[in-house]
Parts: sequence; structure tokens; C-alpha cells
Amino acid sequence: MTPGEAGQQPLGFGAASIGNLHRVVSDAQARQALEAAWEGGIRYYDTAPHYGLGLSERRLGEFLRELPRDQFVLSTKVGRLLVHNPDFIGGRDLAHDFDVPDDMIRRYDPSLAGVRRSIEESLERLGMDRIDIAYLHDPDAYDLERGLGEGLPALEQLRGEGLIAEIGVGVNDATVAARAVREADLDVVMVAGRCSLLRPRGFDELIPVCAQKGTRIVAASPFNSGLLASPHPAPGALYDYQPAPAELLGRVERMAEVCDSFGVDLPTAALHFPLRLPQVVSVVVGTSRAEAVGENLARMGAEVPAGLWERLAELG
Repeated sequence: MTPGEAGQQPLGFGAASIGNLHRVVSDAQARQALEAAWEGGIRYYDTAPHYGLGLSERRLGEFLRELPRDQFVLSTKVGRLLVHNPDFIGGRDLAHDFDVPDDMIRRYDPSLAGVRRSIEESLERLGMDRIDIAYLHDPDAYDLERGLGEGLPALEQLRGEGLIAEIGVGVNDATVAARAVREADLDVVMVAGRCSLLRPRGFDELIPVCAQKGTRIVAASPFNSGLLASPHPAPGALYDYQPAPAELLGRVERMAEVCDSFGVDLPTAALHFPLRLPQVVSVVVGTSRAEAVGENLARMGAEVPAGLWERLAELG
């Protein structure tokens, strides 16, 4: 399977959760989630060194190494190197939302040497001989100008060398993704939490430039950190990694009631919506629970009446 064929896989597996995102996940639980994904037909898997300070890559690689390499697409990210923490005294990486020992720290390095080292170290953690897609990870979280100015040319060079097959950026801001597409020859961009039922923010700018340059879009986190993951929002539900405000909870509840009236639950609509947008080829969802993987596969296979989109559009 080539990276481009990931577009024929509408549902991808995001591996942040099996890196102990927000909570400790056992090796057995992580493997069960991955087994459910594979058995359900998911063939695109995304990870990053950032996720659990390498734990996500190690767990994902241990699973995928047992499978035919030509039958799945694997992506990881560059821009954050993992180096030993000289001040480690037994703490946890909770400040970055991962419940793992903070014996390593992240060092921003989008230089050619840094990106090359990142790829080589990811290959070692994964136990793989190649990575299909490498994304420059969150350049706007550190130094956007340096990230785009150094990281994108570095990825282009490594693609030219054949070290990686395809390149892109992985960001939370669609306008940053649009700028990256304009400034470099990217194959694909991953945008998290911005292509959702709660309004595809920045996509009016991103979609035309991607269409012009033939760049694919992967929509990650379609549930907006959890707010759209349940048929009806619960108090305290997260939106963009923070508790959702009351006004937004009310709006989502109205959307959920509309979905109910069409016989479709809110998470099903949330999964299907990004694929309605031009250039969006895949939706990546992260979970550490096998049951949730099965639920998402069933939802992706459900039929969504056209009238639902019209009614939701009336809600804004």
C-alpha cells in the first residue's frame, strides 16, 4: 500500500492515546485496541515521538512489525527530538498530558540534522525499515518561522534522498497548514480538531490551495478532544483540550437532538462530516479502547441522510 492509498482508508488510527494520553494504558489494552483496528480493516496508523515520550511509537511498532509491511501506511512526526532529562527524579510528563515517566524531554530542532536524527530514532523505536509519511509537528507551538524555514526544506531533501516517501505538516491551525502548502511541495497535511461539526476553521483558505497543488488533507481529532464523542455531551466534556463552556455544551446538545431526529448519533455525524470537504481523504481518531475502535468502525459504515447536513447547517 502506498501513502496515497491511505486516502482509500477513510478511518485512520491515531496512536496518541496508546502513549498514555491523560491516563495510564496497559500494554495489553493498547494491543487490544490495535488488534481491533486491524481486524476492522484500518490500514493507516499515525504516531509521533511526542506521544508518551516515545511510548506510542514503541507500542505501535511492536504490533505492526508482525504484519505485512506492504499492507499498511505509517506516519510519524518530526520537529521534537527526545533527549535525556538531566533533572529526572521520578516525575511524570503530566504537564504535556502524558502519564509516563519524564525521564526524557522534548527539544525543538527542525534543522536538517535534527529532522534526519528524528526519523532515524523513530525508525529505531518503531523497529521499522521505513516510514511512509513524515509530518513537521506543531511548528507554530515553538518557532513558526524557523519551523517552516528549516523543517520543510529538510523534509523535502530527505524525501528526495528516499528516506521517506511523503511529507507534510501536522498542526492544529488550518491557516498554518495553508501557508505550509504554499511554501513547500507537500504531499499531505494533517489538521487536528479544526475540521469538525463545530465549524471547519481555516478551511476556506486551506482547501483551495490544497486543490491547486494536489495536496491531500487528513482530518484528525474530529471529536474535538471528546465533546462530539458521545451521543449527548456531558458536563465537563473537553473541547480543544479544555472543559467546554456552557454555551457550547448547549449548542452541541441541540445538534445532538437534530441527529437523533434523523436516526444518527452525534459521533457518527462527526466522523462523516470531514469527508464531505474537498481534499479530505481520511479521518484519524485516537483511542486506547478496543470497544471504541469497534464503535467508530460501525459509525463510519453507517448511512447519513443528506437532510441531516441541511438541518445542521441551519444551526450554523
